Amino acid sequence: MIRRERQPKVVVVTGASAGLGRAIAHAFAERGDRVALLARNRTGLEAAAEEVRARGGQPLAVEVDVADDSQVEAAAERVERELGPIDVWVNNAMAAVFASFLEITPDEYRRGVEVTFLGSVNGARAALRRMTERDAGHLIQVGSSLAFRGIPLQSVYCAAKHALNGLYDSLRAELLHDGSRVQITSVHMPAMNTPQFRLGLSKMPRRAQPVPPIYQPEVAARAVVWASEHRRREIWVGASTVGTILGSRLAGGLLDHYLGRTGYSSQQTNEPADPAAPNYLFSPVPGDHGTHGPFDDRSHPRSIQLPLSLHRRSLAAGLGLAGAAAALAFRR
Repeated sequence: MIRRERQPKVVVVTGASAGLGRAIAHAFAERGDRVALLARNRTGLEAAAEEVRARGGQPLAVEVDVADDSQVEAAAERVERELGPIDVWVNNAMAAVFASFLEITPDEYRRGVEVTFLGSVNGARAALRRMTERDAGHLIQVGSSLAFRGIPLQSVYCAAKHALNGLYDSLRAELLHDGSRVQITSVHMPAMNTPQFRLGLSKMPRRAQPVPPIYQPEVAARAVVWASEHRRREIWVGASTVGTILGSRLAGGLLDHYLGRTGYSSQQTNEPADPAAPNYLFSPVPGDHGTHGPFDDRSHPRSIQLPLSLHRRSLAAGLGLAGAAAALAFRR
């Protein structure tokens, strides 16, 4: 039997200059894929491109603000011209704002939603325009447990991620109506150790931190790559994501009270914040900010829950066979 070598795929990752987007680009590069890196930070893009190349991928760095539809469309055209037809598009770009609702100005709120929500709308439009014409391709949205459960001090992010769930419900139904084979998967993430907690706009008195438990971005990146190879509507990454989503469905009122008591302190370290620190809401913060945030010593490099979620059918089949064998043994 002749085994065919896997052909490299053309993959687009938004928000790829740092954090989770950069980790996702690394993971696709390790398969030898052609990876287009979309972000605003030129220095971070160039560093990410070198890392993609070192891992065996072919990079293309494109400086783009995903909130601008014309820039995203131009980027998609360039990707297909230089790398080939887009097989996988990963919407990951976001803008964090850590502040209570009434402290956020209308311009700050608008910009946060433009990047986190409309940036993904623009990415989805650019991807689906091309994928539906070929009747092939996979659109992946980086979601969050906060797409199902809002928490204090992150109303911008939570609102945008909730809105994306509605967007993709609509898009999936439209693709089914058209008989399209294009696939959409939402990969919902836990708290991660990424630079957003020192780059996001914060009006809290102490430095921002992810709500524990914290995972390394490579855990989530592996889930995104796996999603690109399978037809799965949603993937939940991390036991905390499962608990948050199910808890919100079963006891939303209790979570309101719990988060009202704990949601402020759990998102801040003991270190005072620097009110003059630059943030990336309206323009990139100069420099290369890497993949990880400052919480390596508190972050999990793997998730016990994730393999169970990814291989749930095999697990269910195995449990079924074990149960059948036990029943036969019992009868004997």
